[in-house]
Amino acid sequence: MSRGKLAFLIGVVGFIVYIVAVVSLGDYVIPLHWSLQLIYYLFFGIAWVVPAKRLIQWGARTPD
Repeated sequence: MSRGKLAFLIGVVGFIVYIVAVVSLGDYVIPLHWSLQLIYYLFFGIAWVVPAKRLIQWGARTPD
């Protein structure tokens, strides 16, 4: 399996797991004040970018 295809598979599966985890933990944030909910969803709405960027760079890199 090529590096690009593996990165795609890891990315899709990882993103689905990430979404399920954030939404599941979000159930505990619902009773909190709206400002805490905003911070939670802003943070976790952006936090996936860093690992996704690294995965894309790894997938696009040519093997040594």
